[in-house]
Amino acid sequence: MKKLSKTRVLIWIFALAPLVIVAALFSRLPETIPMNWGLDGEVLRGHRMNIWWLAGLSPLIAGLFMVIPKIDPRKKNYEKFRGFYDAFCLLMMLVILGIVGLVLSESLNPGRIQVEFVVVLICGVLFAFLGNMMPKVKSTFFVGIRTPWTLSNNEVWNKTHRLGGFLFFFGGLLIIAISFFLSGIVLFAILFAIIAIIVLVPVVMSYVWYRKLPESD
Repeated sequence: MKKLSKTRVLIWIFALAPLVIVAALFSRLPETIPMNWGLDGEVLRGHRMNIWWLAGLSPLIAGLFMVIPKIDPRKKNYEKFRGFYDAFCLLMMLVILGIVGLVLSESLNPGRIQVEFVVVLICGVLFAFLGNMMPKVKSTFFVGIRTPWTLSNNEVWNKTHRLGGFLFFFGGLLIIAISFFLSGIVLFAILFAIIAIIVLVPVVMSYVWYRKLPESD
């Protein structure tokens, strides 16, 4: 049996942490808890049992992350960026733990946390991390910018991910910056605009670069 790395042990610790924390605090929760925050600041509440499926997402996603490299037809490529892949898995567990913590905090002590600031800040950190990771990602069917053109040609894959890495990293830093200075509808409008740009530009360019290949005619 292959020994789990320290990072993978941490992944499972943080994956199970939301369930442990929810179990410890569940009896203190009110009957309804905040489950969604609208762009206008309106809080949508749901029954406190909903916190269990939110906490349960963490081990399910952790398990999925472990399975993906085993079923991908290009599974060997994962070994070329294994460290970054495991770090991303760990980051996602921390994000889910943070979201569960946010819901619990707002359930027990409403108004203590500025929710929109925390959510946008998390988005910025996630995109900046993805930008740093993206140039190292090799061609796979589950991870990266997977368009018909990147999956068909390694040169297009590499160019697209270098561009995507640049855009995601600096887009993430920009998102972090605006989270400190903007709020409300304006904040989320700019957030969605940044996300649209950094996602769509690499996709379009992957097609452009593919069309320039001699064999693509």
